Amino acid sequence: MVSHLILGAGLVGGTLARQLSARGDQVTLGTRSGTTIPGATPVKLDASNPADVTQAACGAGAIFVCTNPPYTKWVADWPPIFDAVITAARDSGAALVLMGNLYAYGPPAGPMTEHSQLATTEKKGLVRKAGWEKVLAAHQRGEIRAVEVRASDYFGPGAAGMSTHLGGGFFEPLLASKTARVVGNPALEHSWSFLPDIAATLIAAADHTGEWGRAWHVPSASVPRSEIVRQVNERWGVNGRVARIPQWLLSASGTVIPILREISASSYQFTMPFVIDSAETQKMLGVTATPWHEALEVTVDSYRKPLTSN
Repeated sequence: MVSHLILGAGLVGGTLARQLSARGDQVTLGTRSGTTIPGATPVKLDASNPADVTQAACGAGAIFVCTNPPYTKWVADWPPIFDAVITAARDSGAALVLMGNLYAYGPPAGPMTEHSQLATTEKKGLVRKAGWEKVLAAHQRGEIRAVEVRASDYFGPGAAGMSTHLGGGFFEPLLASKTARVVGNPALEHSWSFLPDIAATLIAAADHTGEWGRAWHVPSASVPRSEIVRQVNERWGVNGRVARIPQWLLSASGTVIPILREISASSYQFTMPFVIDSAETQKMLGVTATPWHEALEVTVDSYRKPLTSN
Protein backbone atom coordinates (compact mmCIF):
# COMPACT_ATOMS: atom_id res chain seq x y z
CA MET A 1 0.00 0.00 0.00
CA VAL A 2 1.29 3.47 -0.92
CA SER A 3 1.63 5.80 2.06
CA HIS A 4 1.98 9.56 2.28
CA LEU A 5 2.48 12.30 4.87
CA ILE A 6 0.36 15.44 4.62
CA LEU A 7 1.40 18.47 6.64
CA GLY A 8 -1.64 20.62 7.38
CA ALA A 9 -5.32 19.71 7.73
CA GLY A 10 -6.90 22.86 6.34
CA LEU A 11 -9.15 22.90 3.31
CA VAL A 12 -6.38 21.85 0.91
CA GLY A 13 -4.78 19.27 3.20
CA GLY A 14 -8.15 17.85 4.23
CA THR A 15 -9.39 17.57 0.66
CA LEU A 16 -6.13 15.91 -0.37
CA ALA A 17 -6.33 13.43 2.51
CA ARG A 18 -9.84 12.39 1.49
CA GLN A 19 -8.88 11.94 -2.17
CA LEU A 20 -5.79 9.87 -1.35
CA SER A 21 -7.71 7.76 1.13
CA ALA A 22 -10.53 7.21 -1.38
CA ARG A 23 -8.12 5.65 -3.87
CA GLY A 24 -6.77 3.30 -1.21
CA ASP A 25 -3.57 5.07 -0.13
CA GLN A 26 -2.43 5.18 3.48
CA VAL A 27 -2.43 8.75 4.77
CA THR A 28 -0.71 10.24 7.82
CA LEU A 29 -1.95 13.72 8.66
CA GLY A 30 0.52 15.87 10.58
CA THR A 31 -0.70 18.89 12.56
CA ARG A 32 0.12 20.61 15.83
CA SER A 33 -3.21 19.57 17.37
CA GLY A 34 -3.57 16.09 15.92
CA THR A 35 -6.57 16.98 13.74
CA THR A 36 -8.60 13.95 12.67
CA ILE A 37 -10.05 13.36 9.21
CA PRO A 38 -11.79 10.08 8.30
CA GLY A 39 -9.43 7.75 6.47
CA ALA A 40 -6.23 9.42 7.74
CA THR A 41 -4.01 8.64 10.72
CA PRO A 42 -3.46 11.78 12.81
CA VAL A 43 -0.08 12.61 14.31
CA LYS A 44 0.91 15.64 16.38
CA LEU A 45 4.00 17.39 15.08
CA ASP A 46 5.63 20.75 14.51
CA ALA A 47 6.16 21.27 10.77
CA SER A 48 9.21 23.42 11.52
CA ASN A 49 10.88 20.62 13.51
CA PRO A 50 13.02 18.41 11.23
CA ALA A 51 12.99 15.48 13.65
CA ASP A 52 9.19 15.52 13.95
CA VAL A 53 8.65 15.63 10.20
CA THR A 54 11.34 13.05 9.44
CA GLN A 55 9.87 10.58 11.93
CA ALA A 56 6.36 11.03 10.53
CA ALA A 57 7.67 10.64 6.96
CA CYS A 58 9.33 7.30 7.60
CA GLY A 59 8.08 4.92 4.88
CA ALA A 60 6.14 7.63 3.05
CA GLY A 61 6.26 7.92 -0.71
CA ALA A 62 5.64 11.65 -0.60
CA ILE A 63 5.49 14.54 1.84
CA PHE A 64 2.74 16.99 0.85
CA VAL A 65 3.34 20.42 2.38
CA CYS A 66 -0.16 21.89 2.72
CA THR A 67 0.30 23.84 5.91
CA ASN A 68 -0.03 27.62 5.65
CA PRO A 69 0.91 30.00 8.47
CA PRO A 70 -1.14 33.19 8.88
CA TYR A 71 -0.19 35.95 6.43
CA THR A 72 1.21 38.04 9.26
CA LYS A 73 3.64 35.26 10.26
CA TRP A 74 4.99 34.19 6.89
CA VAL A 75 8.37 35.90 7.28
CA ALA A 76 9.07 34.17 10.60
CA ASP A 77 7.27 30.84 10.14
CA TRP A 78 7.92 29.73 6.55
CA PRO A 79 11.76 29.53 6.44
CA PRO A 80 12.08 26.92 9.23
CA ILE A 81 9.27 24.90 7.66
CA PHE A 82 11.10 24.83 4.32
CA ASP A 83 14.30 23.78 6.12
CA ALA A 84 12.50 21.04 8.04
CA VAL A 85 10.75 19.48 5.03
CA ILE A 86 13.97 19.50 2.99
CA THR A 87 15.72 17.66 5.80
CA ALA A 88 12.84 15.22 6.20
CA ALA A 89 12.68 14.47 2.47
CA ARG A 90 16.44 13.92 2.34
CA ASP A 91 16.60 11.69 5.40
CA SER A 92 13.41 9.69 4.75
CA GLY A 93 13.74 9.36 0.99
CA ALA A 94 10.20 10.66 0.47
CA ALA A 95 9.42 12.92 -2.47
CA LEU A 96 8.55 16.52 -1.57
CA VAL A 97 5.41 18.10 -3.03
CA LEU A 98 4.86 21.74 -2.08
CA MET A 99 1.43 23.36 -2.20
CA GLY A 100 2.21 26.79 -3.61
CA ASN A 101 0.52 29.91 -4.96
CA LEU A 102 1.12 32.66 -7.51
CA TYR A 103 2.60 35.28 -5.18
CA ALA A 104 6.18 34.74 -6.32
CA TYR A 105 5.35 35.83 -9.88
CA GLY A 106 4.44 39.36 -8.84
CA PRO A 107 2.20 41.59 -11.00
CA PRO A 108 1.73 39.71 -14.29
CA ALA A 109 2.02 41.15 -17.79
CA GLY A 110 -0.25 38.38 -19.12
CA PRO A 111 -1.32 34.83 -18.23
CA MET A 112 1.13 33.17 -15.83
CA THR A 113 2.58 29.89 -17.12
CA GLU A 114 4.56 27.22 -15.33
CA HIS A 115 7.72 28.92 -16.62
CA SER A 116 6.94 32.56 -15.85
CA GLN A 117 9.70 34.48 -14.10
CA LEU A 118 9.48 34.79 -10.32
CA ALA A 119 9.67 38.58 -10.28
CA THR A 120 7.82 39.62 -7.11
CA THR A 121 8.99 42.43 -4.87
CA GLU A 122 6.16 41.95 -2.32
CA LYS A 123 7.09 40.51 1.07
CA LYS A 124 4.91 37.38 1.05
CA GLY A 125 5.88 36.61 -2.53
CA LEU A 126 9.57 36.92 -1.64
CA VAL A 127 9.09 34.43 1.20
CA ARG A 128 7.54 31.86 -1.15
CA LYS A 129 10.15 32.55 -3.85
CA ALA A 130 13.03 32.04 -1.42
CA GLY A 131 11.48 28.84 -0.08
CA TRP A 132 10.99 27.33 -3.51
CA GLU A 133 14.51 28.30 -4.58
CA LYS A 134 15.94 26.59 -1.50
CA VAL A 135 13.91 23.44 -2.22
CA LEU A 136 14.91 23.52 -5.89
CA ALA A 137 18.58 23.88 -5.00
CA ALA A 138 18.38 20.75 -2.82
CA HIS A 139 16.67 18.94 -5.70
CA GLN A 140 19.35 20.04 -8.17
CA ARG A 141 22.07 18.83 -5.79
CA GLY A 142 20.44 15.40 -5.90
CA GLU A 143 19.55 15.44 -2.20
CA ILE A 144 15.78 15.28 -2.69
CA ARG A 145 13.11 14.98 -5.39
CA ALA A 146 10.73 17.93 -5.31
CA VAL A 147 8.01 19.84 -7.18
CA GLU A 148 5.71 22.74 -6.42
CA VAL A 149 2.02 22.83 -7.39
CA ARG A 150 0.77 26.42 -7.73
CA ALA A 151 -2.86 27.46 -7.49
CA SER A 152 -4.69 30.75 -7.74
CA ASP A 153 -7.19 31.84 -5.05
CA TYR A 154 -9.08 28.74 -3.99
CA PHE A 155 -12.81 28.30 -3.62
CA GLY A 156 -15.15 25.50 -2.64
CA PRO A 157 -17.29 24.30 0.27
CA GLY A 158 -16.02 25.57 3.60
CA ALA A 159 -13.82 28.37 2.23
CA ALA A 160 -13.96 31.31 4.62
CA GLY A 161 -11.80 33.94 6.28
CA MET A 162 -10.72 37.48 5.46
CA SER A 163 -8.06 36.35 2.97
CA THR A 164 -10.48 34.07 1.07
CA HIS A 165 -11.74 36.21 -1.78
CA LEU A 166 -14.36 33.76 -3.09
CA GLY A 167 -15.68 32.31 0.13
CA GLY A 168 -18.47 32.87 2.60
CA GLY A 169 -17.81 36.59 2.79
CA PHE A 170 -18.57 36.80 -0.93
CA PHE A 171 -21.41 34.32 -1.44
CA GLU A 172 -23.43 34.76 1.75
CA PRO A 173 -24.29 38.44 1.12
CA LEU A 174 -25.25 37.61 -2.46
CA LEU A 175 -27.59 34.84 -1.36
CA ALA A 176 -29.24 37.32 1.03
CA SER A 177 -29.63 39.81 -1.87
CA LYS A 178 -27.09 42.12 -0.25
CA THR A 179 -23.77 43.55 -1.37
CA ALA A 180 -20.51 41.63 -1.32
CA ARG A 181 -17.60 43.97 -0.57
CA VAL A 182 -14.44 42.96 -2.42
CA VAL A 183 -10.81 43.91 -2.89
CA GLY A 184 -9.99 45.40 -6.27
CA ASN A 185 -12.01 45.72 -9.46
CA PRO A 186 -14.72 43.02 -9.64
CA ALA A 187 -15.03 43.40 -13.43
CA LEU A 188 -11.50 42.13 -14.08
CA GLU A 189 -10.78 38.55 -15.12
CA HIS A 190 -9.37 36.49 -12.25
CA SER A 191 -8.51 32.81 -11.94
CA TRP A 192 -10.13 30.64 -9.27
CA SER A 193 -8.86 27.19 -8.26
CA PHE A 194 -11.46 24.66 -7.08
CA LEU A 195 -10.35 22.76 -3.97
CA PRO A 196 -10.91 19.24 -5.42
CA ASP A 197 -8.90 20.24 -8.51
CA ILE A 198 -6.04 21.45 -6.32
CA ALA A 199 -5.92 18.09 -4.55
CA ALA A 200 -6.14 16.19 -7.84
CA THR A 201 -3.20 18.15 -9.23
CA LEU A 202 -1.12 17.51 -6.12
CA ILE A 203 -1.74 13.79 -6.49
CA ALA A 204 -0.95 13.81 -10.21
CA ALA A 205 2.28 15.69 -9.52
CA ALA A 206 3.31 13.13 -6.90
CA ASP A 207 2.51 10.26 -9.28
CA HIS A 208 4.42 11.81 -12.20
CA THR A 209 7.23 9.59 -13.48
CA GLY A 210 8.82 12.24 -15.69
CA GLU A 211 10.58 15.49 -14.89
CA TRP A 212 10.67 16.81 -11.31
CA GLY A 213 12.32 19.95 -9.97
CA ARG A 214 9.70 22.16 -11.57
CA ALA A 215 6.33 23.85 -11.02
CA TRP A 216 2.86 22.71 -12.06
CA HIS A 217 -0.27 24.85 -12.31
CA VAL A 218 -3.71 23.83 -11.08
CA PRO A 219 -6.29 23.94 -13.92
CA SER A 220 -8.54 26.84 -12.97
CA ALA A 221 -11.51 28.88 -14.20
CA SER A 222 -11.03 32.56 -15.02
CA VAL A 223 -14.21 34.52 -14.31
CA PRO A 224 -14.73 38.17 -13.22
CA ARG A 225 -16.50 38.49 -9.88
CA SER A 226 -19.13 40.70 -11.50
CA GLU A 227 -19.98 37.80 -13.80
CA ILE A 228 -20.12 35.40 -10.85
CA VAL A 229 -22.64 37.71 -9.19
CA ARG A 230 -24.76 37.68 -12.35
CA GLN A 231 -24.66 33.88 -12.48
CA VAL A 232 -25.57 33.51 -8.79
CA ASN A 233 -28.47 35.92 -9.14
CA GLU A 234 -29.80 34.13 -12.20
CA ARG A 235 -29.35 30.58 -10.89
CA TRP A 236 -30.54 31.09 -7.31
CA GLY A 237 -33.12 33.82 -7.85
CA VAL A 238 -31.50 36.45 -5.67
CA ASN A 239 -30.54 40.08 -6.22
CA GLY A 240 -27.02 40.33 -4.87
CA ARG A 241 -24.54 43.03 -5.79
CA VAL A 242 -20.80 43.55 -5.62
CA ALA A 243 -18.91 46.70 -4.64
CA ARG A 244 -15.23 47.51 -4.42
CA ILE A 245 -13.66 48.35 -1.07
CA PRO A 246 -11.93 51.71 -1.65
CA GLN A 247 -8.17 51.24 -1.82
CA TRP A 248 -7.63 54.13 0.60
CA LEU A 249 -9.86 52.41 3.15
CA LEU A 250 -8.05 49.09 2.74
CA SER A 251 -4.69 50.80 3.15
CA ALA A 252 -5.83 52.84 6.13
CA SER A 253 -7.32 49.79 7.85
CA GLY A 254 -4.04 47.98 7.32
CA THR A 255 -2.25 50.43 9.59
CA VAL A 256 -4.16 49.05 12.57
CA ILE A 257 -5.23 45.55 11.43
CA PRO A 258 -2.20 43.42 10.42
CA ILE A 259 -4.11 40.93 8.23
CA LEU A 260 -5.60 43.80 6.21
CA ARG A 261 -2.12 45.25 5.77
CA GLU A 262 -1.02 41.99 4.14
CA ILE A 263 -4.17 41.79 2.00
CA SER A 264 -3.54 45.36 0.84
CA ALA A 265 0.08 44.53 -0.04
CA SER A 266 -1.01 41.80 -2.44
CA SER A 267 -4.14 43.57 -3.71
CA TYR A 268 -2.45 44.14 -7.09
CA GLN A 269 -3.83 40.69 -7.92
CA PHE A 270 -7.27 42.31 -8.14
CA THR A 271 -6.33 45.57 -9.86
CA MET A 272 -5.29 43.90 -13.12
CA PRO A 273 -6.26 40.71 -14.96
CA PHE A 274 -4.81 37.84 -12.92
CA VAL A 275 -4.92 34.64 -14.94
CA ILE A 276 -3.18 31.30 -14.54
CA ASP A 277 -2.28 29.24 -17.64
CA SER A 278 -2.17 25.50 -16.94
CA ALA A 279 -2.01 24.14 -20.50
CA GLU A 280 1.33 22.37 -19.96
CA THR A 281 0.19 20.83 -16.66
CA GLN A 282 -3.04 19.59 -18.23
CA LYS A 283 -1.15 18.00 -21.13
CA MET A 284 1.60 16.38 -19.08
CA LEU A 285 -0.30 15.37 -15.93
CA GLY A 286 -3.68 14.70 -17.51
CA VAL A 287 -5.61 16.86 -15.06
CA THR A 288 -8.49 19.18 -15.93
CA ALA A 289 -10.61 21.75 -14.14
CA THR A 290 -14.05 20.77 -12.88
CA PRO A 291 -16.59 22.44 -15.20
CA TRP A 292 -17.25 25.91 -13.82
CA HIS A 293 -21.01 25.53 -13.46
CA GLU A 294 -20.56 22.33 -11.44
CA ALA A 295 -17.95 23.84 -9.14
CA LEU A 296 -20.06 26.95 -8.61
CA GLU A 297 -23.16 24.89 -7.86
CA VAL A 298 -21.43 22.79 -5.22
CA THR A 299 -19.81 25.83 -3.66
CA VAL A 300 -22.89 28.04 -3.50
CA ASP A 301 -25.06 25.21 -2.19
CA SER A 302 -22.62 24.78 0.71
CA TYR A 303 -23.38 28.36 1.78
CA ARG A 304 -27.12 28.06 1.19
CA LYS A 305 -27.66 25.16 3.59
CA PRO A 306 -27.09 27.12 6.82
CA LEU A 307 -29.41 29.83 5.49
CA THR A 308 -32.28 27.40 4.77
CA SER A 309 -31.96 25.23 7.88
CA ASN A 310 -33.36 27.78 10.34
